Amino acid sequence: MSAYVLAQIQINDPDEYQNYLAGFMPIFERHGGELLATSKNQTIVVEGSWAYPGTVIMKFPSVAAARAWCDDPDYKALAEHRHRSADANLVIVEGIS
Repeated sequence: MSAYVLAQIQINDPDEYQNYLAGFMPIFERHGGELLATSKNQTIVVEGSWAYPGTVIMKFPSVAAARAWCDDPDYKALAEHRHRSADANLVIVEGIS
């Protein structure tokens, strides 16, 4: 069953964040990741509150694949660029069959 990773993000250092983006896709695709949506403008909140202005929605073949991506040592090393350059919240949500 598919799984989705939703990320809320506030980029604080665009130059450092580019280092994250430069290595993102090869590792992401290695785990079957598919980028579904990313906000170029501020996320439109229709109810409640949203922690950060940006949103990214990613799809993986399964929860196991999404977790394997998060736990991949190559990704963990790459994510240090994101940790230095942005504030973010990420969640994994299991899809509906």
